[in-house]
Amino acid sequence: MDEQEIRQMCLELLKTAKAVYVSTIDENGFPHTRAMFNLRNKAMFPKIASMFKDHQQNFMVLLTTNTSSSKAKQLSANPAVSLYYCTPEKWKGLMLGGEIEFVHDAEVKRRLWQEGWERYYPKGYDDPDHTVLQTFPRVAEGWHGSGKFQLKIR
Repeated sequence: MDEQEIRQMCLELLKTAKAVYVSTIDENGFPHTRAMFNLRNKAMFPKIASMFKDHQQNFMVLLTTNTSSSKAKQLSANPAVSLYYCTPEKWKGLMLGGEIEFVHDAEVKRRLWQEGWERYYPKGYDDPDHTVLQTFPRVAEGWHGSGKFQLKIR
């Protein structure tokens, strides 16, 4: 695959992977990895697909989490993050690395809001415990079939 084909495969993976695995660094320097909703998955989150329409050719990622979570605390102390998307049955994986920004825009929170999220954020989209995170990754690498790749994304 050439670089353009790899780029397109990676962008497609962002739209189809069921989860994103997010790694942060704790106060002792150890990584913590957890699965989170892949908000760019069009099948799972069709109502917010329009939020990514201007990002079809880049790797912008949005995540939601509890403000009180260890993840949010770790990212406040060290914004470095690794995001991993994969479809193992198709032999595809993508790791994105960058720094997280906390998004404080109430309109973004409202637009991302999904029915049923009250179980995570009982007071709704403007719950003080509802945090939106964003990154424009700096590095990308992964695998397709038995081949590894690195991709220039900035």
